[in-house]
Amino acid sequence: MTMPRKNAANTRRGRPFAPGNPGKPKGARHRTTMAVEVLLDNDAERLTRKAVELALEGDVTALRLCLDRIAPAPKGRRIALDLPRVETAGDVAKALDALMIALGSGEITTDEAATIAGVIETRRRVVELVEIERRIALLEKGQADGQSNRSTNSQA
Repeated sequence: MTMPRKNAANTRRGRPFAPGNPGKPKGARHRTTMAVEVLLDNDAERLTRKAVELALEGDVTALRLCLDRIAPAPKGRRIALDLPRVETAGDVAKALDALMIALGSGEITTDEAATIAGVIETRRRVVELVEIERRIALLEKGQADGQSNRSTNSQA
């Protein structure tokens, strides 16, 4: 009797799954993690006090932990850029040009420029969708008008 071979396609973390079984769903949490959270929630205040005491006594790790909670690394900052309104495809190019100028002058970082470019791209897709809907409505109206003209001409 031959055993089926294991390969990367049917093995996840060394445990085989049945074909078609994706494993745990996204966001699923392990029982141990949930149990630890319950334990920590019960003693959160005491643990926090102890971490602060250790930090004040000079424990560098506790100090870093406390400072990370007091003043976390910034996730982003407010940016004031003078971008043109994006209402047409041509406006997208103008907005990206303004973005490139701000990036080139050091006014914003590359990460900030990438984020803003993503927002501009989303706006471009909305503008494009609105334009496509407008064109379809015109085509449908034209077909409806053409059919009503044909039926009127055939009755005459």
